Amino acid sequence: MSDIAQFAIGDLVHHKLFDYRGVVADVDPCFMLTDEWYENVAQSQPPKDRPWYQIFVHNATHNTYVAERNLELDTSEEPICHPLVGSRFETFRNTRYIPFQKVN
Repeated sequence: MSDIAQFAIGDLVHHKLFDYRGVVADVDPCFMLTDEWYENVAQSQPPKDRPWYQIFVHNATHNTYVAERNLELDTSEEPICHPLVGSRFETFRNTRYIPFQKVN
C-alpha cells in the first residue's frame, strides 16, 4: 500500500506532462486498472504503488486516470468546466470543490 494521497477529492490539479487542469473526482491508494491499460496508456511508467486519481478535465467531456507524480496543485483558483462537476460536487468554495454529502 502507498503513503497518504497528496490530493483530495475536490482539489484543483494541473497535469505536469500534458498541461491541462482538472478536479480530483476520486482517489485510489494505488493503481487499480488493468496491466493492459497501464502498458498501453501510462507511457511514463509511473509507480503503481502510489496514489492514482480520476480527474474531470477542464473544458472537456472526458475523465483521465493519472498517477500522483504527474500532478501538481492548480493555482489558477478558477472553477472547472466539465459536464459531471454538478453531479459530483455541491459547490466551488475557497479554490476547491465541495463534494455532495452522502446520505444513508
